[in-house]
Amino acid sequence: MLLKTFGWSFAVTAVGLVAAVLYGGWEGFGVVAILSILEISLSFDNAVVNAGILKKMNAFWQKIFLTVGVLIAVFGMRLVFPVVIVAITAKMGPIEAVDLALNNKDHYEQLVTDAHPAIAAFGGMFLLMIFLDFIFEDRDIQWLRWIERPLAKLGKVDMLSVCISLIVLLITSFTFATHAHQHGGAHVDKAQTVLIAGIAGLITYMIVGGLSGYFEDRLEEEEEREHEEEEEAARSGKKRSAVVLAGQAAFFMFLYLEVLDASFSFDGVIGAFAITNDIVLMALGLGIGAMYVRSLTVYLVRQGTLDDYVYLEHGAHYAIGALAVILMVTIQYEIHEVITGLVGVVLIAWSFWSSVRRNRALAAQESGSDEKAEVSSGV
Repeated sequence: MLLKTFGWSFAVTAVGLVAAVLYGGWEGFGVVAILSILEISLSFDNAVVNAGILKKMNAFWQKIFLTVGVLIAVFGMRLVFPVVIVAITAKMGPIEAVDLALNNKDHYEQLVTDAHPAIAAFGGMFLLMIFLDFIFEDRDIQWLRWIERPLAKLGKVDMLSVCISLIVLLITSFTFATHAHQHGGAHVDKAQTVLIAGIAGLITYMIVGGLSGYFEDRLEEEEEREHEEEEEAARSGKKRSAVVLAGQAAFFMFLYLEVLDASFSFDGVIGAFAITNDIVLMALGLGIGAMYVRSLTVYLVRQGTLDDYVYLEHGAHYAIGALAVILMVTIQYEIHEVITGLVGVVLIAWSFWSSVRRNRALAAQESGSDEKAEVSSGV
């Protein structure tokens, strides 16, 4: 199971590290290894959230996620995306931007760093909407009940998450964005840029998330129609598979996953410049990390980990909320990548431990109920 799920990741790791040695010697090997670890640590919460969505899709679309999705994630977001950002912000052609990335690495790093406010605003707003829509939803299973119960009641107000996101964007635009951090330690006014990029992120979430939600609602209607069949299967002792997303529904879910992955990749791409400004080594390191995130996502789905450890998804969404805030703050202030990665790891580890404690408590209750039943029956 482990080799089947992570086989491609192991193969890409071997090829990537060999390529790093051939391209940059043992120093290149070390840089790629560090970048791989950085990407995995920053994107672990991404894998948990992806797994929650991917488990609703059929085997075909899960395979698409691992093939086409990987190409988009590795080559698109980790290699092409930074070059496109430079081309747009510097108003130059794509060929010129590629030449700059390969032959004038210092200037390329400067242009990417200067584009960070727009990148952070777009990704921050997209991730903030994911967090708010999750936290405002009334759920049967709640982790931090003292927070989630009152917020679930507030969530009954229509468009509350959109209103809060816009308020956050306005505050960011007129505070952090007026002294946006630029290459070399300079600060400039990027309020208009941040405002436009943030609105673009919000619109992207509403379009992609709205379409995904629409088709997911259609799936729930189909599940209701098949409810009687499920009950009959349960009475006969046969396990019935859950209805899974396919066709248009799965396509928009796949699109949603790719935009989500793009938002997560922003901090990894920007953070990579703290280690190297070589676009080739950056693509190799972040690409290897992205492969493991993909494989980990599928592993969580196939093992049913989210069903066994029910608070993991909560922890991942809290990590998303924290990352959204961090992205907005980094428009003006530099925050070390280690801090960003640790926040997500700590929240997910905390939610995992809470899930373990919950499972132990439930097992103890069942054991106690069985003992009482035995005593009452005279056994």
